[in-house]
Amino acid sequence: MAQDPAIEAPAGRAKPATPARVLLPSILPALVVGVVASLLFIGVSALAERFQHVLWRNLPDALGVGRYSVLWMLVMLTATGLAVGLVVWKVPGHAGPDPATTGLDARVLPPVVLPGLLLATALMLAGGPSLGPENPIIAVNVGLAFWLGTRFVPRMPGAMWPALAEAATIGALFGTPVAAALVISEALAGRALKGPLWDNVFPPLVAAAAGALTTTLVAHPTFDLHLPELGRPGWGDLLSALVIASLAALLGMCAVRAFPYVHGAFQRLGHPMLVIPAGGLVLGLLAALGGHLTLFKGLDEIGELARDPEGWSAGEFAVMAVVKLAALLVAASSGFRGGRIFPAVFVGTAFGLCAHALVSGVHPAVGVCAGVLGMLLAVTRQGWVSLFTAAVLASSGAMLALLCIASLPAWLLVTGRPQMQLREDGTPVR
Repeated sequence: MAQDPAIEAPAGRAKPATPARVLLPSILPALVVGVVASLLFIGVSALAERFQHVLWRNLPDALGVGRYSVLWMLVMLTATGLAVGLVVWKVPGHAGPDPATTGLDARVLPPVVLPGLLLATALMLAGGPSLGPENPIIAVNVGLAFWLGTRFVPRMPGAMWPALAEAATIGALFGTPVAAALVISEALAGRALKGPLWDNVFPPLVAAAAGALTTTLVAHPTFDLHLPELGRPGWGDLLSALVIASLAALLGMCAVRAFPYVHGAFQRLGHPMLVIPAGGLVLGLLAALGGHLTLFKGLDEIGELARDPEGWSAGEFAVMAVVKLAALLVAASSGFRGGRIFPAVFVGTAFGLCAHALVSGVHPAVGVCAGVLGMLLAVTRQGWVSLFTAAVLASSGAMLALLCIASLPAWLLVTGRPQMQLREDGTPVR
């Protein structure tokens, strides 16, 4: 008769921990990181929005100047460049590394850098340059989580804290943990994983869920543009999505190709008090050309475009798309602290509505989603984020299938080519 294996086991040998027991201690830290990351994002965004109202409403009204007159846009964007340049020059840590070299996968920055980076980001968001908050907010949350986590919870692996903070911030930015899950799975592709994929994704996904839920409860974000409903797609919709996504990717690649040259031209000015104000002046000139809708990160402005898809001509949509893309290129090249995803969404939206204005058979929702998909693929080279962001702009279950197919030729155009990010030596990241 077989004996009980428990009796046969050598005395003192501990049973190996199950995966669940390994993962359970990470839940509470992940929840804390998620909530804190979301609150920091919401706080910086709210502060920047209040300051934006002062700069672009209260102050010009008090001075009797048009809120979005050419003069005021030139003054405000140049002044924003001066303010951000002063922070980069004088504040300890110099507001972090050159933003042209940073992406969503932020490095751990020393604590002394973080206040200056937050200040430069808030000034940028309020002042009007065409960048979003994603890259610097992720960097700040990563730095805070690593610095505090390794001191107060030393038993957790140090590499876990940046992963939690990045996932939490992405969840907070998009208001859903799905975006973070897609980014994490893409980042883990090709790595030698210890255990199943979901064991590796579990703690960051908890942080992303906490960040997304906090943002949803406090700020009530939405990406749905309330475009006309697509209904049942036809062959024409599929053709439209294929063509528009590919053309938008080609347009985005033009900016990507120019990125190292524009960045090099600004960097030759040498001092941040010359580089960043010069960028602000160029941004003011571009705003005078494209209008006030081409200012800021672009999320509120795409809502205004989507409310009236017939309100502008094809030429006006084309001008806004090209000017916003140029503004994104200049802002990212001249030292303003910010990310490139949200302004790229505006470019794709204007491009898609331009296609709808040119060809009435192009459904506005198909045009917008396909344009955003192609533009984000070119700028970020992240397929899942591009698909997810494009799909959530229209509340249509059929849209995701169209976008999945449209992503294939667009991906062939961009894969293996540079993205809008540089290495320390100024060469493009592929």
